[in-house]
Amino acid sequence: MDILQDENQQQLDPLELQVVEFFVDGVRVLGLPRSIGEIYGLLFISQAPLSLDDLVQRLKISKGSASQGLRMLKGLGAVREVENTTERRTHYEPAVELKRLVGGFIREQIRPHMDSGKTKLSLLAQTIEKIDDSDRRKFSADRVKRLDQWMSRGRKVLPVLQKLLGQ
Repeated sequence: MDILQDENQQQLDPLELQVVEFFVDGVRVLGLPRSIGEIYGLLFISQAPLSLDDLVQRLKISKGSASQGLRMLKGLGAVREVENTTERRTHYEPAVELKRLVGGFIREQIRPHMDSGKTKLSLLAQTIEKIDDSDRRKFSADRVKRLDQWMSRGRKVLPVLQKLLGQ
């Protein structure tokens, strides 16, 4: 009976399930792995910090997936390590400040994409110059110009967004 109780204690309760699914839906929109939403959701609703092993057992995900997810969440500033004096294992808790979450996402996901976009736009312009068909070359150049305008606007909006959120 004790083994069965231990297994039941490891299952997520209805509230935990709903919160985890809420965050899974959120990360899906951002194109991030499901496990990121699962890990953050469980940490978010947990009253106490959780270890890697706790996350693996409670979410029934692989240790590698949990480790990779925690590494990504730490890089985004979405989770932080907590000292635990009773156990040797590292425990984690969520960052629950919106400005920190959005700022981390901008820093780790959006800015690198925009930086690489500059290089890609230069390569596109070089490729367009080689197009023989003048109508296609003009059309393509106009579209790449539009992309460049979008990137320029994005570079202007990001600092404003970060400032609004106090980053």
